[in-house]
Amino acid sequence: MQSNKSRLIAVRTVIIYAWTILATLLLGSLTIICGYLSKTGNLSHLIARFWGQTILWVSCIRVFVKGQHHILPGRSYIYMANHQSNFDIPVLLAALPVQFRWLAKAELFRIPVFGRGMKGCGYISIDRSNRESAFESLNRAAATIRNGTSVLIFPEGTRSYDGRIQSFKKGGFVLTVDAGVPIIPLIIDGTRAIMPKGRKMITPGNVTLEIMAPIETTQYNRRNKDTLMDQVRLLMCKQINQIKGGDRCV
Repeated sequence: MQSNKSRLIAVRTVIIYAWTILATLLLGSLTIICGYLSKTGNLSHLIARFWGQTILWVSCIRVFVKGQHHILPGRSYIYMANHQSNFDIPVLLAALPVQFRWLAKAELFRIPVFGRGMKGCGYISIDRSNRESAFESLNRAAATIRNGTSVLIFPEGTRSYDGRIQSFKKGGFVLTVDAGVPIIPLIIDGTRAIMPKGRKMITPGNVTLEIMAPIETTQYNRRNKDTLMDQVRLLMCKQINQIKGGDRCV
C-alpha cells in the first residue's frame, strides 16, 4: 500500500513538473511580451496570477484566504510573507486578490529582452553592486511605492527548513521606512507539507493564506527601523504559534 502511494506521488510530481515547465515557457513568454506593450504591468500580473492558478490546480492544492477586509482598495502596501516552500510563490500570485510587484536584482534587468519585459511588468530593480548604488535603488523603489505600487517581500530572505520563522533581513525595512506605507504581514500555512525545502516530491494539500491587519510605519525611519522589524516579526511569530502551536520562531 505504501509503495503504491509513493508511486502515485512520484507520477503526480512528474506531471506537475512537466506542466510547470510548459506553463512557464508559454505564459512567461506572454508575460514578457505584455511587458513590452503595457505601461502599468497590470496585464502581466494577471497572466502571472493565471500561471499560479494553473499550477495549484494541477497540483490539487486548494487555498483558503482569510482577512481580505484588511486591504483597502487603492492604497499601496508592502506585503511581507513567511517563506516555507517553492509553492509560496504560486499561492501568493493566485490567491492574494490585489496587484503587486516583486523586487528583483538589478542584474536581471540587464538581460536582453527578458530585462525589458521585467521592466514593463513593473518589477522593481534593487542594485546591490555597491553601497551607493544600493541606496539609490532603494530611494527609487520607495518613490515607486509612494506613487501607488504595492510590493511583496519575503523578509526571511529564503525558505525555512523546519517551518519556523527565521531571522529577518533589514533591506526590506529600509525600503519600508523610506516609502512610509503600511506593512501587511501574510501568514502562509500548509505549503511546507506540500513541498518542504530540500524535497522534490509534491504532496497535494490545503493551504491557508491569512492577511493580517496593516502596520503603520510613518513614525519609523532608518535609525529605528530595527524596532519596526522586531514588531513585525513578533506579530507574525505570535500568529503562526497560535495556528500551529508551540514555538515556531528561531
